[in-house]
Amino acid sequence: MSATEQHAAASRSEKPSVPSAPAAGERRYRPEVQGLRALAVILVVIYHVWLGRVSGGVDVFLLISAFLLTGSFVRKAEAGRALALGRYWLHLFKRLLPAVVVVLLSVLAATAFLLPASYRQDLITESWSSLFYVQNWTLANNAVDYLAADHSGASPLQHFWSLSIQGQVFLLWPLLFAAALPAARLARIGYRTVLTGIFGIIFAASLAFSIWQTGANQAYAYFDTRTRLWEFALGTLLALALPYLHLGRRLRILIGWTGVAAMLGCGIILQVQQQFPGYLALWPTLAAAMVIAAGDTGSRLGADRWLTAKPLVKLGDNSYALYLWHWPVLVFWLIASGQENAGIVDGAAVIAVSLLLAVLTTKLVETPLRGWSWPEAASWRSALVLAASFALVAAPLAGWQAKVASDAQAVRLQSIADNPGALSLDPEFQTAASTTALVKPSASEMDQEWAKLDHACDEAFAPAEGSVLEKSCKQIGSADGAQKRIVVLGDSHAMQWTAALRPVALANDWHVVTVLKMGCRYGAADPERSEECNAFNEAAGEYTLGLMPDAVFTVASVTEESSPAEYLAGGYDDGVRAFDEAGIAVLAMRDNPRFEFDMFKCLEANDLSVQACHVPRSELLAEVSPLEGLQERIPGVHVLDMSDQFCFEDSCPGIIGNVIVYKDHDHLNRTYMETVSPELAQRILDATGWEGVTVPASV
Repeated sequence: MSATEQHAAASRSEKPSVPSAPAAGERRYRPEVQGLRALAVILVVIYHVWLGRVSGGVDVFLLISAFLLTGSFVRKAEAGRALALGRYWLHLFKRLLPAVVVVLLSVLAATAFLLPASYRQDLITESWSSLFYVQNWTLANNAVDYLAADHSGASPLQHFWSLSIQGQVFLLWPLLFAAALPAARLARIGYRTVLTGIFGIIFAASLAFSIWQTGANQAYAYFDTRTRLWEFALGTLLALALPYLHLGRRLRILIGWTGVAAMLGCGIILQVQQQFPGYLALWPTLAAAMVIAAGDTGSRLGADRWLTAKPLVKLGDNSYALYLWHWPVLVFWLIASGQENAGIVDGAAVIAVSLLLAVLTTKLVETPLRGWSWPEAASWRSALVLAASFALVAAPLAGWQAKVASDAQAVRLQSIADNPGALSLDPEFQTAASTTALVKPSASEMDQEWAKLDHACDEAFAPAEGSVLEKSCKQIGSADGAQKRIVVLGDSHAMQWTAALRPVALANDWHVVTVLKMGCRYGAADPERSEECNAFNEAAGEYTLGLMPDAVFTVASVTEESSPAEYLAGGYDDGVRAFDEAGIAVLAMRDNPRFEFDMFKCLEANDLSVQACHVPRSELLAEVSPLEGLQERIPGVHVLDMSDQFCFEDSCPGIIGNVIVYKDHDHLNRTYMETVSPELAQRILDATGWEGVTVPASV
């Protein structure tokens, strides 16, 4: 439950003197819990601003929210009152959304003024996700997508992942509380007993899944609702058990301070962002549970005496708004200042501004709406307020999305004459571009510039079930009536060439099969590669020999960032020799230049100026290609050097023929590669001597 809700509960309750078991329907105010919430948000903010790390404070928030939620519903059920789930959800989200609306609108406005256009599509998507409490799934999918743009670390809405998980649990938990009522009657056992069984199972299952998923795919697990359910379940089990815990004062003093100390030390001792939310997340959650279990000790030496201090309780009242504000304020400051991390002084300023905005949001938005009696008179009124809150964000967001889509469509509809790309490198090319033609692709569509493959391999060509290749086989074109079959092996640098290969394949009825693993350059076993990569390449080689295609396409060399240093991929000769011996042609492509900086961001910072961001060719490309001599060693290898499609005689630019060449610091854009297609077709024809190959004139 949010800080807003707890404060509302606090205003209607009185502090008890001892933690005895409550009577049915009794409501308690626990100021030490509000102080605990304040401590958690302090940890979150300090670790984000100054340490660039995760503290475990968010895990404490999740536990506390379930603890408070459980107490509210159990009191209703045991007092014989209707749970009224619909009214509860309307009431809850009516309280939570207004502050979210204020922050989302502020972020959208700041984005329009401070962030480059390439960030806008991501922010639009994340704004919708945040508004509808599914931001964690959006981030989870991006976190494990090698091809996703690397904007997540700088997203001013990234912190909405935890609020999204909370929102989902706020929908799920009441349903479980409601389902437990008839179950308890049918089984003729106590309501709390049924709840203990339900949430005990959720705790055990979710924790086990969390441990497994964190080990297997930590990047996804961090944002996965299923890996976090056990933290909520722990809070629920604590709320169910607490009335029956009778601990001595000395023990409660001890566990209270132990919990506080464990919370403070969590982010320092543990690498939270790399190992959570598996079993190590038990550290902060059990620490918070100890503080709650200690309760009101009635002692001047108790941790609760410190946690109930007015400054902490007051901060707890503003913790929800502070959590909402601190991250976007930090991100926008870092972007505006060009820094990677905040220093002592500017970090303090970020915290001060965030706290000021939090106090203003609580005072001017949350508190007035909490005291507004009109919506409470009828459910339809609460629904109206909720709908209005959604509309305040949805309307401008939809309008902005439509404008971005319209601008992108206008760029897409420009003719090949306006954006010839690599075609302009032909000495016989005659420029016919409009003087007002925009650079292609539009900034908002850069995330869609990866090469497109048709679909997974047909059943006849699919690797064996359970093979390391099982999910890696994709294809272009059809095997039916195919004139040639080409297998593409390697990593993302091989994948980007399929954008140029695709028009050639479709024009000539070729069947292109790709077996790719991102970050894994093709070659025989090499100690410099991971065991996983070596195993994949070995399986890919065996698969290809079984398929017996007409040719294998690979990227044979590896370039270094902003350096003419270039070398043959490890184990390359041994990796392709078996193909040559089997009579399969090998198309060995030279790698493209790489930069120390993100070429597209450089261009964007310079208003997509054609003259900006050029790098001297001598600083990027070796005078002698490492592929020289390869064909003499292995006769079936045909070397393809397309460096002249990316670099002029003296420099390597970021824009050629009014088309952006690079996605980032080393990957080529699909749109540009499509304009390289005619030249690639001609060079394949020249190298192999294949007859009847149609060279596509343009794309």
